[in-house]
Amino acid sequence: MTANSQAVLAEAARKAPRTVVEAAARVLKIGEDPTRAAFLARVLNAVADLGSRMPERALGSAAGAASDYAVLLEALEDPTTIELLRKHIPLSAARIRGLRVRKRVLEAEGGTLSAEDAASHLGIKRQAVDKRRKAGRLIGLGMGRRGYVYPAWQFSREGTLPGLEEVLGELRKRDPWMQVIFMLTPSRRLDGTTPLQAVRKGRVEGVQRAARAFGEHGAA
Repeated sequence: MTANSQAVLAEAARKAPRTVVEAAARVLKIGEDPTRAAFLARVLNAVADLGSRMPERALGSAAGAASDYAVLLEALEDPTTIELLRKHIPLSAARIRGLRVRKRVLEAEGGTLSAEDAASHLGIKRQAVDKRRKAGRLIGLGMGRRGYVYPAWQFSREGTLPGLEEVLGELRKRDPWMQVIFMLTPSRRLDGTTPLQAVRKGRVEGVQRAARAFGEHGAA
């Protein structure tokens, strides 16, 4: 780092709020690794650009989000940001909607469990949880290097939700994300209730029929 750069950073640190300085210090620490430094530089340039362009109202709304990751989603949904993204990223609006859907899926009905937590709840080994997932008996959502997470609503006090495996059998041609969307989306075939609600009430056969139609036509 040049002497001029150090002077600029020192001046900025004196004027910036402590929270900003602490965040910057964390970034600088992580940035000691060349690969992470390259990533962080690109991200910070994009965030700095957005911060200078977004209206103050939108900035305040995003800053009040529940988590740091949620801040990013809020910022990406601002009209100013969407217009910028359209210029640089094809289909950006659709991709942002997809992120929002994934966020809702992961947070719905109690959130998710790790593979270890799922194994502990079921009283089995983690390998057995993986085996059930691969066999289509449990829904596991792929999270990249983090492995899989398991929607909490598919577990009951005694084990797994009664009737779940039968329903998943009808959805075997659908990927796990679509299986979750089916379970959480109100269905006209179930009088406007969600398949999850119907399964909890013991209406397994009705949910199976709805799942069969969803598996064939993609309509609930």
